[in-house]
This record gives sequence, structure tokens and C-alpha cells, in this order.
Amino acid sequence: MQHTSKLPNVGTTIFSTMSKLANDHQAINLSQGFPDFGGDQKLTDLVCKAMNSGYNQYAPMAGNLELREAIAKKINLLYDTDYHPENEITVTAGATQAIFTIITTFINPGDEVIIFRPAYDSYEPAITLNGGKTVSIQLKAPNFSVDWEEVKSKVTHRTKMIIVNTPHNPSGTVFSKEDMMQLEEITNDTNIIVLSDEVYEHMIFDDEKHQSACLFPGLKARSFVVASFCKTFHNTGWRVGYCCAPKTLMDEFMKVHQFNVFCIHHPTQKGIADYMQEPNHYLGLPAFYQQKRDLFLSLIKDSRFKFTASKGTYFQVLDYSEITQEYDLDFAKRLTMESGIASIPLSVFNSNNLDNKVLRFCFAKEDDTLKRAADVLNGI
Repeated sequence: MQHTSKLPNVGTTIFSTMSKLANDHQAINLSQGFPDFGGDQKLTDLVCKAMNSGYNQYAPMAGNLELREAIAKKINLLYDTDYHPENEITVTAGATQAIFTIITTFINPGDEVIIFRPAYDSYEPAITLNGGKTVSIQLKAPNFSVDWEEVKSKVTHRTKMIIVNTPHNPSGTVFSKEDMMQLEEITNDTNIIVLSDEVYEHMIFDDEKHQSACLFPGLKARSFVVASFCKTFHNTGWRVGYCCAPKTLMDEFMKVHQFNVFCIHHPTQKGIADYMQEPNHYLGLPAFYQQKRDLFLSLIKDSRFKFTASKGTYFQVLDYSEITQEYDLDFAKRLTMESGIASIPLSVFNSNNLDNKVLRFCFAKEDDTLKRAADVLNGI
């Protein structure tokens, strides 16, 4: 059979590549973003209880109502704003499904979508599959800050969507209030939809406040806010996330969602809904992950790597320019095979594979894992 690929330039993701390499060489895997510790047993017990209590048939298409109500309550607690649980919140098969469905719902052939690089690798393929054009804005290392004048210059009558991600994967930076106000100003009086990827909203450090798109009335009115329970509750394999948006936008989203996945694993939704009745289960995450970040950085402070402390997510970018001038992908592979530690090169997320001589390391690991990793990094 012969066919024309709709994604001719897409191969295996860097996450799969580096994790396989780590497994093949028995390396410490700080590449792919998953914890090496389990989630709370109480949450697992609540999911099992839901199964044993009969929550085993289809959930409502938008998600278990108790979970949507818990999400609405959480958003009101954190951001003092409201989404109606019946028609402005949808539970999804992880954040990536929400992102894909949002793009599929609104992007038509010829539409332009602005993204900021380094960018999570699901954005552009979804845009391409729907006939859209990706317009990239390259963030500059080491600060990875946004030049909003450049953003203004890239907005045209064909701009249909702007995708933002804060806290930012892979750089570990966060958008400031001023950044979000600039985005609000740029999109004011336009038909541009904002997709705000906020899956690391509970992992923000040094007493900073997460600047959700829903905090800004002008943005909230045109935005989908996407979040993830998988990241929040340390169970990345569960693939449960959600998105929030004004009813007019969500109504269109649901037209696609119903033919994509229709609904998500019901007992997991019920278990999470019950678990969220105690807000400390997510309010304590910033301190938990800041301790991990601080431990990791204290352990490698005398290494040859340079760094600016991550402001959010559970990733830390390390600059290796004083060690070698190798291409980052080559260095990452060599570190895995020869030194026994796996990371993610940032060039794969950049425009034209721009190489800033930095690697991303995941610190969502047991303290012992971080200590063993630091021993390796200190010896390089």
C-alpha cells in the first residue's frame, strides 16, 4: 500500500527515545517527566472504592459531575473566579487530549497558531493535522522570556489561536502578571482564542503566584485553561485532565470531544472527586516540589553545570557550555550511555533545532535518586 503521511516529519518522541536509552543502559532516568514514587494510597483506595461501589459504566460526556464541581470549587479557591460545572468544565483523557481537541475544534486550513519555543511537542502536530500553520516565537535562553513586541508583529488577520504554557515545560520559567496583561492587551478586540496550558499550576516556587489566564477577565472570555490531575497527583499513567472555558467555546469543544473519547474512566473521576474534598492534597505541592528542587540544586552547586533555579514545573535546565560544545542531543545520549544519567535536550523543541547547550532534568524523584544523580553530574 502507498499513502501520503499527514505528519511526514514526525518520528518517535524524544521522551520515548531517551527513556529507551536509559533502560538499555540502566541509567538514572531524569528525562521523561514522571515521578519514581507512587501517589497517595488514599487516592488509590478511593478509586478502588469507586469501582467496588458501581462507578463502572459510562460517565457523563463532560465528566463526573462531582468532579466538575470539585474543579469549580478549586478554581474559585485559588483564583477567585467561577466556571459553571455543568457547561464550562470538561474532564479529558489527560491534558494532551484536551489540547488536541481544542485545536481540532477551532483550527481550519490556513489558520495561524502562535506558539512559543521551546514548546511541548504535541502542539505543532495537532496544528498541522488540522491544516493550520504554526507561527513560532523563539524564547531566548537563559531566561526564556517573551518579547511581546515580536508577538505583536506576528499577529495577522489569519491568527486564530495563541498557545501559552505556564509554568513552562521545558524551561521551568513562569509567566508574570505583566506577561499575561500583555497577552490580554494583544488579543483584545480580536477573534483570537487563547489556549493556556497550565498543567504545572501547582508546582510554582519561591512564593510566586501562578498567573492563570482565568485571573484576567479579558483573557478568561477567550481562553481554554487546560490542567492535569496526572501531574498533580503523581499518577501520570492515569491520563485524567480537564479544561475550562466560557460556555460558547465549550459548546463547540464538546461537539468534537463526544466523537474523540466521549468520556473518561469513571471510577478514577469519582475517586479524584472525593480526594479533592481536602484542598491540602493540592495546596501542599509547591512546598513539596520546591524541597526537591532545592535539594537537587544544592547537591550539584559545585558541579561544572550552570543554572538558574527553576521557577515552576518539576524540571531543571542545566547549562553545560563550560563542559563541552557538543550538540545537545549528542551530549544527552553520551551522558546516558557513558555516565549513566538520562536527560532531555532542548533543541528538539526549538525553532530550527536551536542549540543553547542546555539539558532538562526531572527532579520529581525520590531523594535517594536525586543524590545518586548528583554524584554522576558532579563527576562530569
